[in-house]
Amino acid sequence: MSLEPLSAFPDEARVWVFGASERPAQEAVARLRDSMARFLERWTAHRAELRAGFDWLDDRFLVVAVDETGAGASGCSIDALTDQIRRLEDDAGVTLIDAAPVWYRDDDGEIRRVARDEFRHLAAGGEVGPRTRVFDLTIDRLGTLRTGTWETEAGRSWHAALL
Repeated sequence: MSLEPLSAFPDEARVWVFGASERPAQEAVARLRDSMARFLERWTAHRAELRAGFDWLDDRFLVVAVDETGAGASGCSIDALTDQIRRLEDDAGVTLIDAAPVWYRDDDGEIRRVARDEFRHLAAGGEVGPRTRVFDLTIDRLGTLRTGTWETEAGRSWHAALL
């Protein structure tokens, strides 16, 4: 199977977004890209090839997409993806599988990763608020990524509960 750019996928394509705990070195990103490409070229679900692609966004986010109109990702294929991501973590020296942190842009436009309790503390101190740009790594459709709504104001997302 040939790897395709995300631009070739429909809005309904299923996505997973993984945030890197810190910005990896460029050499690590190059290895990450190469390793993901090799994995996705042979990724299957119940022996059916999956039409998949990926992108590396903002030097922090790995986005993996699969077009489920032909064959959908199964539990076993998702487990295989998780195993692959764990190998990438080891190679790049970053954490990618951790849904607990809050990802946001600070006033200088830098992407920050903090624990939820720390985000609450920052909100109490007025350092972040309802207009702070946050990233929703729980999105599951490519269309959400394309419309830009995966990066939104904290007051308009699940992050509002932390303010």
